[in-house]
Amino acid sequence: MKTVEHLLQGNAFFQRNYFRKHESQLLDLVAHGQHPRALFIGCADSRVIPSLITNAPPGQLFVLRNVGNFVAPYKPDEDYHATAAGIEYAVTALNVAEVIICGHTHCGAIAALFTGKDEGDDLIHTRKWLSLGKKAREMAMLALGKDAEPDRLLRLTEKLSIVFQIENLMTYPCVRAKVREGSLHVHGWLYHIESGAMQYYDPDEHEFLALNQQPDDAQKALPQTDGAPSQV
Repeated sequence: MKTVEHLLQGNAFFQRNYFRKHESQLLDLVAHGQHPRALFIGCADSRVIPSLITNAPPGQLFVLRNVGNFVAPYKPDEDYHATAAGIEYAVTALNVAEVIICGHTHCGAIAALFTGKDEGDDLIHTRKWLSLGKKAREMAMLALGKDAEPDRLLRLTEKLSIVFQIENLMTYPCVRAKVREGSLHVHGWLYHIESGAMQYYDPDEHEFLALNQQPDDAQKALPQTDGAPSQV
């Protein structure tokens, strides 16, 4: 118990301060249920906290977090699929209007694609899951060359992975149908943990841009991919 005492103390502080200050809003969510506007698919990395980096209050984000913010393609014959279940529930039952796939810089899952740290029997599920990022790794190596500076490879792979996860997301019939009818919009975001800044993917420019930033043709490195939606 001593090892988590600070967390229990944090909960006590939360009850005395945040909960008491926002009690009416929080109890309204109890009485009327949740109606989040967005599904946020993010990495399980402890440095990336969706509600903190977006300043979103309780009830606004329906959050799915996993290793690498990956989205497995639609496969209804899978026995268990937590991410797929969350996507279907958010889009179909909660009727979210936005889906955000948010990657981040210095991602351990992306680094593992190059280092092979997913090897070994103790990481059998991790190795299978990380296969969802190998297409991004291969595309980055093709674009920059396998002998490219490691940081450049990692930063590009982090971006490409988000684009390919959007493609996987679009294989879900419920997502594809709502995107086509205009009731659902899909976004690709990249959070920079070293600065707190956020970039968004512009599918027309095939680049990640900051707000109010114009694309620089000389710095473009993202090739066009099939299946990415037109919304950002």
